[in-house]
Amino acid sequence: MLTALNWPGFADLTLAGLLFLCAAAFLAGAVDAIVGGGGLIQLPAMLMLLPGGEVVYSLATSKVAAIAGTSAAARTYAKRTPMDWRAALPMALVALIGSLGGAALADALPSSVLNVVVMVALIVVGIYTWRKPDLGSVDAPRFARRIQLALMLLGGAAIGFWDGIAGPGTGSFLVFWLVSLVGFAFVTASATAKVVNVATNLGALFFFIPAGKVLWGLGLVMAASNIAGSVLGATLAAGRGSAFVRRVFLTVVVGLVFSLGWKIALSG
Repeated sequence: MLTALNWPGFADLTLAGLLFLCAAAFLAGAVDAIVGGGGLIQLPAMLMLLPGGEVVYSLATSKVAAIAGTSAAARTYAKRTPMDWRAALPMALVALIGSLGGAALADALPSSVLNVVVMVALIVVGIYTWRKPDLGSVDAPRFARRIQLALMLLGGAAIGFWDGIAGPGTGSFLVFWLVSLVGFAFVTASATAKVVNVATNLGALFFFIPAGKVLWGLGLVMAASNIAGSVLGATLAAGRGSAFVRRVFLTVVVGLVFSLGWKIALSG
């Protein structure tokens, strides 16, 4: 059996455990860059392997890896996909504020209740998207510019708050919001969601870093893996188009529903 590394910031992981978490971070980065939902892979892997401690340490450390990956994905999308920066940046700002508030309440709210609410929401999202095969195939704004911006700000604040609490599916909810309500194509929505996701991760870290909840050694190593996966995922999404992103979106939503259902069953 491999002995623990005993390096500062690594929570006494074995080398095999560290390699497993790096692989999980790479895969999470790829999935997250395409359509969100990478937390379905990365956070459970950390919770499984980090010995002892509170869940909040895994959550905080995963944000370090996630912000590195989402930043790399956003940069890759910006090179390949036109983005409405005048709308994306204000949405990112309110999402950052929402995420900061959510992180502050991460330990105070009953996660079991929130998991049920989110699972139901994901089922509705999945069925709605599946029943509308043309949804998100092209950019088709549904409202005047002012209303569109208001919807993006509302979605950014609400979903950012959920991300701060540690809710799964943040990226998927952002993509669905931008596709179904704002009228973006899936690729444009994924690109915009990455910019917003950078802000939600940053907002959470504004709380977690001063609170001393980040395992920096582990977080930085996983960040490198997450970046590699994110660049790959964003390149695939931008190259293959909205139909590919839609298929991945539905797959991730199904995975999130089963993951949350399993958590709810175990907690019951």
